[in-house]
Amino acid sequence: MNVDSLHQPCLWHTWACTRPDAIALVTPNNEYTWQALAEQIHHLARVLAAQGVSEGTVVTVVSNNSPDVVMLHLACIQLGAITALIVPQPYQLIQEKLRVLYGEGQRQFVWIRDSVISGFSEQDRQRLFTDCQILNLQAPAAASTPCLARDAEQHDAERLVSIVFTSGSSGVPKAVTHTQAQHLASARGLLAVFPFQQYDCWLLSLPLYHVSGLSILYRWLSAGACLKIGSGQLEQDIEGATHASLVATQLKRLLDHHQPLRLSHVLLGGSDVPMPLCQQARDNGIETWLGYGMTEAASTVTAKPTDDIASAGRVLPNRQVQLRNKRIYIAGDTLASGYYHQGQLIPLVDEQGWFDTKDVGQWIDGELRITGRADNQFISGGENIHCEEIEAVLNRHPDIRQSMVIPVHSPEYGARPIALIDSASDLSALQLPLWLEDKLTRFKIPDAFFSMPQQPQTGIKVSRKAMKEWFSDNQNEYQLMNDPENVK
Repeated sequence: MNVDSLHQPCLWHTWACTRPDAIALVTPNNEYTWQALAEQIHHLARVLAAQGVSEGTVVTVVSNNSPDVVMLHLACIQLGAITALIVPQPYQLIQEKLRVLYGEGQRQFVWIRDSVISGFSEQDRQRLFTDCQILNLQAPAAASTPCLARDAEQHDAERLVSIVFTSGSSGVPKAVTHTQAQHLASARGLLAVFPFQQYDCWLLSLPLYHVSGLSILYRWLSAGACLKIGSGQLEQDIEGATHASLVATQLKRLLDHHQPLRLSHVLLGGSDVPMPLCQQARDNGIETWLGYGMTEAASTVTAKPTDDIASAGRVLPNRQVQLRNKRIYIAGDTLASGYYHQGQLIPLVDEQGWFDTKDVGQWIDGELRITGRADNQFISGGENIHCEEIEAVLNRHPDIRQSMVIPVHSPEYGARPIALIDSASDLSALQLPLWLEDKLTRFKIPDAFFSMPQQPQTGIKVSRKAMKEWFSDNQNEYQLMNDPENVK
């Protein structure tokens, strides 16, 4: 990379100079032009600097989406600080993440919404205020700005800017660290094929503490378009938005609501999207896309407009993908700098620079098809079974909101699948074994179906680990399959 390219204007300053009066940010209470937004971020950077935030500081942000979180992240970039974005959760879980972020005796800079603190016990509130320096965004600003990184309008693109924890759906969450250059490489690679222009508006419909939400921020900055932050009511928030990142059930709910929509493009999560829904969207003038990605790759790796080919699309610019015995490895400019632990970066790539996703897939005419997780594959009677393959079929049932398949011990076959189902209907009335007969090979049809318990989600995913623990605690008839000889 050219050395001169490492020190570039922060993008909001670029847009403030070239498009000062264009609307940059829409919130429930305000609209900000690029000029007003740049001034607000600069002021907030001075507020943070007055409280000790400087280059290299880790600022932990515990909140759902809000204008404050967006501006706080951008102000930290301007200061050369790193934003660690954390889902609101019990203080014990927040503490676990703080121990990953800060070493012994290190100042713990935290901004946490009052609504989150109010849910803590009095003892936890005392520990929070004792252990952490709680940042006040309404505090007085520094009289001068000598501690802004190099220049208020300049930023080292290779400096670390974000820490996002993985979902931890099958293990301990890891703190994934990216630079601004990596985030922008992700954004620009997607926007090379996915239309998003300056006159468009993307709804921030996913949480910033997940990379899928954070990536929306960098697409907005890259395009110089408009970002909308809603109040959490999708039917109202979608008004005026041309672009959104949604799951299929959200899109269906919007279309069934029959409200006028300005939507032109929707990026759908998940690789299994019902084609009738995509046709319904097309009939309403909406182009639907799907993709495959992960935290370590700064979100999307492959993408395509939805069609009748069951794949996650082609590899986007700035990424590389290779298969080793069907196992998916990725590399490229979007790959994270490492896993963060108390100021140190733990490498996530092998000696050749490739990251093992632990996903399994195959190529179909240049498109990548995801067949499952390597650690969610097991052997039943000598046959390989992928949990996600069965889940993808079950999730196409009109009365099923979500499913999760887990292997249990079988004296005859070694292991067999059972399914946990989230549905408003009585499971026996769905007659799922019969419904699956012409959709799955017989040995892949689960032996039993159970109602999925209502458990807290780790962000936007249901925790597979939590589901297994619940099943083990509540079902005596089946033993979870943990035999390494039968689980790949």
